[in-house]
Amino acid sequence: MNLDSIARIANIIGIAFVIIGAIDPMEGAFIIAPGSVLIALAKWQIGLPTLRKQYILAASLTMLGFCALMALSSMGGLGGSSSLSAWWGLTILPYPAGWLYLITILIIDRIKSRKSENK
Repeated sequence: MNLDSIARIANIIGIAFVIIGAIDPMEGAFIIAPGSVLIALAKWQIGLPTLRKQYILAASLTMLGFCALMALSSMGGLGGSSSLSAWWGLTILPYPAGWLYLITILIIDRIKSRKSENK
């Protein structure tokens, strides 16, 4: 089994993780975050050279927001009886931004690969 076939399997698993996690994006963060990293690593090996950095950026944003989400959760969450202001919620914005960016790049990548197959 060569590196390209391992990367293709990791890509499929990562996409499955992102789709399954999309059912409930906040609870699915534990699935979406590693899925985005798997996709970025796989696309670094087998993806289009023009989109490699975008996959890394999407995975980085997703992981940054995921880490902020976990940190805020460990401090008791936001609002209500928590000592943290609701403004701390802005720190988790990279998570949905990275997740949506990843979905957009996957769609663009698929369209470009279809066009190159038809030529």
